[in-house]
Amino acid sequence: MLVWERPEPPDRPVPAPLSRERIVRAAIGLADADGLEAVSLRKVAAALDVGPMRLYGYLATKEELLDLMVDAVYAEIRPAGDGWREVLRSVAESTRRAVHRHEWLADLIGGRPQLGPHALARGEAVLAALDGVDVDIVMPVVTAVDAYVIGTVRREIAERRAERASGMDKRQWQVSFGPYLERTFATGRYPALATVVRDAVHLDADETFRTGLGFLLDGIGAGIAD
Repeated sequence: MLVWERPEPPDRPVPAPLSRERIVRAAIGLADADGLEAVSLRKVAAALDVGPMRLYGYLATKEELLDLMVDAVYAEIRPAGDGWREVLRSVAESTRRAVHRHEWLADLIGGRPQLGPHALARGEAVLAALDGVDVDIVMPVVTAVDAYVIGTVRREIAERRAERASGMDKRQWQVSFGPYLERTFATGRYPALATVVRDAVHLDADETFRTGLGFLLDGIGAGIAD
């Protein structure tokens, strides 16, 4: 029986009340502060001031804990708007915001089963917004949006981590590596790349995300209309 279906043990007020919700909140707090490497059943139990064995009445493995953590964050992803385009946009943007709030989610999203109640509710709302679209293309549409969002946020989080590791922000990185790129472009071997780097408008991360998402939704709209 999956963790979603398995009943919790009766609550015991002594030595400390416990529930899956409290366990998951504690685990998310640890992960938000110090990353997934800070999450273990022992560390979660310590944060709750209970013995590790008490947790096994509520979940069987760390993998189940990770599944519960991911589904808890899905509660923050709320589809909104009228029509499929607004709903898909809202899901994409709220998913990105959730990953930026919970950086560890970038390591799990797309790789965990979306079977929890919050993930299923999110999926139901998205599919309901696509009612009337050819049923054979509904899942490719949803998958395309998910792939765009997951790929983007993983890159953004990777860049954020690289900045922390190097001690350089984007501006400092540009100052450090700019001379190398200028020497490389001066060889003439990369004319297209040089043109884009030198002449194109450089959008910030939010603008880049919204622009790319707009192109994707435009393409979906064209495909649905055909």
